[in-house]
Amino acid sequence: MHHHRLRRWPNLWFAVKPLKHVALKMPPGDQTVTPEDPPPQPRPGGVSADLTTLLSDELILRILAAVPDAHRLPASLVCKRWLRLVRRLCHSLTIPDWSFLDRRRLRLRYPCLTDLDLVPASFASPSSPAAGGSVLLTRGPVSVVVDTRADSPVVECHFLEPYVIDRGLEIIARDCPGLRKLSLVSTASEAGLMAIAEGCDTLQELELHRCSDLALRPISGFKNLQILRLVGYVEGLYRGPGVTDFGLTILAHGCKRLVKLELSGCEGGYDGVSAIGRCCMMLEELTISDHRMDAGWIAALSFCGNLKTLRLQSCRRIDVDPGPLDHLGTCPTIETLQMRRCQLRDKRSLQALYMVCEAVRDVVFENCWGMDNDKFSLLSICRRVKFLSLEGCSLLTTKGFESVVLSWLDLQRLVVVSCNNIKDDEVSPALSSLFSVLKELKWRPDTKSVLAVTLAGTGIRKKGGRFFKRRILQGRRRLKEVEEGIMEESSREAMVNY
Repeated sequence: MHHHRLRRWPNLWFAVKPLKHVALKMPPGDQTVTPEDPPPQPRPGGVSADLTTLLSDELILRILAAVPDAHRLPASLVCKRWLRLVRRLCHSLTIPDWSFLDRRRLRLRYPCLTDLDLVPASFASPSSPAAGGSVLLTRGPVSVVVDTRADSPVVECHFLEPYVIDRGLEIIARDCPGLRKLSLVSTASEAGLMAIAEGCDTLQELELHRCSDLALRPISGFKNLQILRLVGYVEGLYRGPGVTDFGLTILAHGCKRLVKLELSGCEGGYDGVSAIGRCCMMLEELTISDHRMDAGWIAALSFCGNLKTLRLQSCRRIDVDPGPLDHLGTCPTIETLQMRRCQLRDKRSLQALYMVCEAVRDVVFENCWGMDNDKFSLLSICRRVKFLSLEGCSLLTTKGFESVVLSWLDLQRLVVVSCNNIKDDEVSPALSSLFSVLKELKWRPDTKSVLAVTLAGTGIRKKGGRFFKRRILQGRRRLKEVEEGIMEESSREAMVNY
């Protein structure tokens, strides 16, 4: 009976090795899968070899779409048909090896891709044959292999040759016309980006690493581009020519339909930012990360007439010289100001930023170095604040915090986390009454006080204190006994010698 049941199983279960199909989460191999595999025919007598052959592809796709992502890979090992259907559900893919593009397998294996990341595959492999090990250097979302046998393993990373990248981009433009998001490394050549612009008409989001002014020349070919991220350099991985005012001006005249723009590790200044504000009338979100911009770029923010969100991340300085404060304009539509991991060294540049963002309603500070009472008091320039979030501002005290918060009449939500100099016992009755009328309040300024409140009544800290105190007393008593014994022995020896 057991042998008869085995003969009724589909032949594909034993004819195909399961490990050949582990390509959805692992680097693709050399196996080829035909786009359409004929379903197995039912056996004579009306007995089907596989009951799923009675279901259409559309119905199985609906079933597999409801399966969690972690369980789709085991489901793809059932048969070739299920493998093909699971790959049709894959819309996002990160390619770790550039040679996969040369094999022309992308369209056959993943016909419904909309999000493709080519940045990890664009790094050149270490020259040492023994460096193909498992030591990886990770910086943000990018990981590269490190040559551990080199004299200096951690050095600036190298990329593939420009003609190799251009050839791969031409293949992608031909095989993946439905892409909506693409991450790649730009080159000095225009052939690759021009091929993407002509072949991928629906592309809406683009991320360019090691970007330069010359790499932005074909940017006008992307007619539907709405989200753009430019990375000039990544500290610890690579350095590039950078993006200056010239490149930002090319960008402004080529992408007038931008909605979100992020400049990471870019240069530039007043001319470039003002050109973006004048030309990109639909720009709503601007993110500046680890910039190297020239003095006066803050004054150009007033040209962004539709800007709603301004985000500064990992900036070592805000603006070297914002210029005369009397000549600064404002962003009338600004709603959110976020500053994360920034160094707030210059009080004058911070004041200029607050004046430009005077109409802001949501303010977020997260792990910003240098936020003391004087710099926080400048925030009173913004009188329409409804939401304030402070996290990791350890120099700010309760007095400086209270003087600004009580001046905001429209405040509705407040978040204070890990600000150790803001004490619970220093909260005034006026601030307590403000807390009672807020719609949202998250108050955890001092981690020590929160721990003490949490452990109150449990006796954990007291027992531990008595335990360690008893051990310390025992150690001191033993040390005293040893010292007394040594003194007695030395006195006896002295008496004997006498």
